[in-house]
Amino acid sequence: MKTLVVGDIHGAYKALLQCFDRSGFDRKTDWLIVIGDVCDGYPEVQQCIDELLKVKHCDFIIGNHDMWALDWALRGDKPEIWTSQGGDRTIASYGGGPMPKTHIDFLKNGQLWIELKDQVFVHGGFNPDIALSNHSAQALVWDRTLLEMALKMQSTGRGCKLSRYEDIFVGHTTTERYHSLEPIKACNVWDIDTGAGWSGKLTIMDVNTKEYWQSDLTPDLYGGTPDKISRQDRHTAD
Repeated sequence: MKTLVVGDIHGAYKALLQCFDRSGFDRKTDWLIVIGDVCDGYPEVQQCIDELLKVKHCDFIIGNHDMWALDWALRGDKPEIWTSQGGDRTIASYGGGPMPKTHIDFLKNGQLWIELKDQVFVHGGFNPDIALSNHSAQALVWDRTLLEMALKMQSTGRGCKLSRYEDIFVGHTTTERYHSLEPIKACNVWDIDTGAGWSGKLTIMDVNTKEYWQSDLTPDLYGGTPDKISRQDRHTAD
């Protein structure tokens, strides 16, 4: 059994299939950790969750976009901050709703973090001086300061380690912010959100060897970035 972690998928089903294929991922025997934000972005959220449900050993960490999608699925909430950031495409992928119960359960069962021996996986980040259990859900899915702290410490040229973990895996903050489409390692923090939800690639990584595989650029797979696709869909509807 190999253990792999996949970055923020954001509805890019074609990219997910490429990552599975290129990494040789075995849906029956390998273990997959999903770092969060399966929802919102490209138009195939439903297909993404269907595919993840085929993975026998799959642990899902909930992201902020997944929380928004779950609020819509359970209560019909459609805040503008969500719909303007890909929520409209999640709704459209389900034909306007409702979301199937199996998909609701998948999101509801999402964890805020996963510990694996001397490694930890979280969508956003955390304060390394405070126990994970003492963090709010909001902090764990939205935090960016952990990665920023690691990058700042590493820039000094000194060795650094944040918290007791050998490896900390995060998503949420796309490496495109740092002009990279590759995973970024700063101190003991790995950022594996390589921009699949916008103009980058989806990354899947072996958590032990740190070997990784990537999809093609997602705009190449879908004929444009999500906002361009959304504008085309609205034009077609008009």
